[in-house]
Amino acid sequence: MRGTLSERILAHSRETPDRLAIRLLHGQRPEQAITYGHLLEESLRYAGRLEQSGVKPGSVVLIIHPHGADLVFGFFGTLLAGAIPSILPYPTEKLDPVHYRQSMEALFQLIKPRAVLTYSGLGETLGSLLDPHHASLLLPQLGRGALGVPASMSPRDIALLQHSSGTTGLQKGVALSHTAIFNQLQSYAEAIDFSAKDVVVSWLPLYHDMGLIAGFLLPVLWGVPLVLMSPLEWVRAPQMLLQAVSRFRGTLSWLPNFAYNFCARKIHASALAGVDLSCWRAVINCSEPVSVRSHEVFLERFAPWGFRREALAASYAMAENVFAVTQGGIGEPLTIDEVDPKGLATTGRAEPASPGVRLLSSGRTLRNVEVKIVDANGDSLPSRQVGEIALRSDCMLTGYYLRPDLTEKAIRDGWYFTGDLGYRVENDLFVTGRSKDLIIVGGRNIYPADLEEIVNEVEGVHPGRVVAFGVPNAELETEDVAVVAEVDTEDEAARRQILEAIRTSIARQTDCVARHIHLVDSRWLIKTSSGKISRHANREKLLTEKGLATS
Repeated sequence: MRGTLSERILAHSRETPDRLAIRLLHGQRPEQAITYGHLLEESLRYAGRLEQSGVKPGSVVLIIHPHGADLVFGFFGTLLAGAIPSILPYPTEKLDPVHYRQSMEALFQLIKPRAVLTYSGLGETLGSLLDPHHASLLLPQLGRGALGVPASMSPRDIALLQHSSGTTGLQKGVALSHTAIFNQLQSYAEAIDFSAKDVVVSWLPLYHDMGLIAGFLLPVLWGVPLVLMSPLEWVRAPQMLLQAVSRFRGTLSWLPNFAYNFCARKIHASALAGVDLSCWRAVINCSEPVSVRSHEVFLERFAPWGFRREALAASYAMAENVFAVTQGGIGEPLTIDEVDPKGLATTGRAEPASPGVRLLSSGRTLRNVEVKIVDANGDSLPSRQVGEIALRSDCMLTGYYLRPDLTEKAIRDGWYFTGDLGYRVENDLFVTGRSKDLIIVGGRNIYPADLEEIVNEVEGVHPGRVVAFGVPNAELETEDVAVVAEVDTEDEAARRQILEAIRTSIARQTDCVARHIHLVDSRWLIKTSSGKISRHANREKLLTEKGLATS
């Protein structure tokens, strides 16, 4: 499949205008069924408003909307106008308003958007950040404006920007061409056996690559029905996902690793009356690293409603490759590698051992993607040796938008250096974490994800509400391990028991000592806009509150 994203939408609307494209679920409000004909008409109205506002092909348009039709029509309207859409997170109660405004102000200054599509509640805040002589603020349309005229674009042109949710993520707009997106979607569709028989059900936010690419563009551009719900409503009522899968006979969903634990813990049996999950052929874990235990918990919890072990799948993905790098679990079970944790820590070798720490494969590379594991000098490493993951493909980013410095640093000789750590065993890729998150204690490498996995199993700790990182030890000129875990109880005796259980479990299973263990109340931990617990932000918060920077 070639051409542009706009041409694909135009083709669907011309050939099958009455076919369902997207079904929007709104919790307590009536759902909306959007056909391809309706999608084109309303998107062209947005395109018309953009054209009237002076938006030219190649201009950047930021879209900041909560879940709903305006988000969908605004995105495709921007594409049809020939402009470059970028969906950004909208403020929620979990995002600090001051930090949110500062992030947006820095982003606006960098990329100088030609227009911002947003809602009335945010219009005043964002309007004050825009240069009125250069950019327009467009709120939801009150009337039915004129239809725009689809702009002519080249497949080599930038189609969209993805802004990741990391510490400096909003400063790194991943520019992706139409060609790169289609190359990714074609190879990924093959990897998951995607067909017209599928139904995608998703709650994922569209400002994250997992939601935008797998949970939105893939089904819509391929003509496969999409059932889409609000991320905020899903957090409040996670049973919505399973109910929708059962009702609409959903076959595919993508989840970050924390969502497996969250669903297993939060969804009560009373909310699943009449639910049948036997239609779910793949639930794909796209968090890195993925967890064996999270999969087991999810399977054990929902097997009574027809969920099958064969539906557990995993993928290693990133915006810089449009989405997927690997895929596993489709047609065959995921590989579990049991390795010696001491060897992993001291030599970086993932040597088989039983008993050992269990690591879950993220699958095999897509047919159009090459992966190698490299050392600090960029030289390839052998099988089972942990190093940085580098990749090369025909679906890589054009570059970081207006950031040639970051592009030059990340892409060398055609290879993108991810900053992620992992190792290969035959064709399987195992991701162990981010290089910047690695804790080095007396020359030993400690992987935070391993510690978090252990602490998640301690009774009294909220599964999925744990973070581990290194803090400075000035006296020994090394790092100490710090763990922060959310718990419910305020009873001091119970807290001491949980704390000791954490310390003992880590010592027994990793042969390292957690010098700082902090039990905190619910909502203490800081998350990124994509729902991941931020190691960096929580580390800074702990250092500030506890004064560990001088310990």
